[in-house]
Amino acid sequence: MSTKYNPGAKPKLACEVTTAGVVAGRMAEKGGVVEACAVRDFASGSVVPDLLENNLRERGKVLEAIRDALERVGGRSRELIAVLPDAAVRVVLLDFETLPSKTEEAEGVVRFRLKKSLPFDVDKAKVSYHAQTSGTGVRVIAAVSLLSVIQDYESIFREAGYSPGIVLPSMLAALGAATTDRPTMVVKVDDRTVSLAILDQQQLLLFRTIENPYGANMSGEQLAEEIYPSVVFFQDTYQLNLEQIFVAGVGEAVAAPALKAQTGAQVADLVSGSQLGASAGMIPRWKLGGVAGALLA
Repeated sequence: MSTKYNPGAKPKLACEVTTAGVVAGRMAEKGGVVEACAVRDFASGSVVPDLLENNLRERGKVLEAIRDALERVGGRSRELIAVLPDAAVRVVLLDFETLPSKTEEAEGVVRFRLKKSLPFDVDKAKVSYHAQTSGTGVRVIAAVSLLSVIQDYESIFREAGYSPGIVLPSMLAALGAATTDRPTMVVKVDDRTVSLAILDQQQLLLFRTIENPYGANMSGEQLAEEIYPSVVFFQDTYQLNLEQIFVAGVGEAVAAPALKAQTGAQVADLVSGSQLGASAGMIPRWKLGGVAGALLA
């Protein structure tokens, strides 16, 4: 949601704040592999993701976890990619016939369209968007959050001694780890939400974040039930069948049987072993979707 860095020098550190703790990762100097990762947990209720309210309820505990995790992964740079919970950011797909060529004018048009779909004043929000050409015009992927919420997260990283040059919601970050040259669903689960994206030929076709009524113990069958309406909507709208599903936040072993039975698609962990170095591979891959995707994109 923010890009205050030199595009030729993308940060090699990423840190995700979740409701359960902090996940940090470092990209290898030559790229292509996340060579180090660390996970630090904190007490439930320390972070409560929300579009309107303060998210960092136990700031001291969160700060300690961020410092500890980032010190564990090392690296000389203090620039990083900050990955935020999906429930703290609204992601909206908007279709336009055209967009103004000037960035300032285009953002004004996007903000105008967002006004009716937000539970807060868009003038008090941070808006970031990416435009992709669609068959009928331009599709915009817009990420929007209250400026006060973004600033709260950014400030805690700065207090830890790091500069959050890029800020992303978890699911958009995770997409960087996926291969999407055929009809593909990416599903990311946490104890409050289930986020899903469907892509084909590198184009984002559907994005949803829904409530997770089952918490951290969601089963594969429950996950399949929750995403079923989105699968049907995609099939009916695009006349395509899903060919592969990548999962994060829950392991392939848990999710695969029910999802494969429901869709017929291949199911795999979003983050593969080949994307991780030896030390990073010691952490369960299902925990690394946001960080690995942010670094590998």
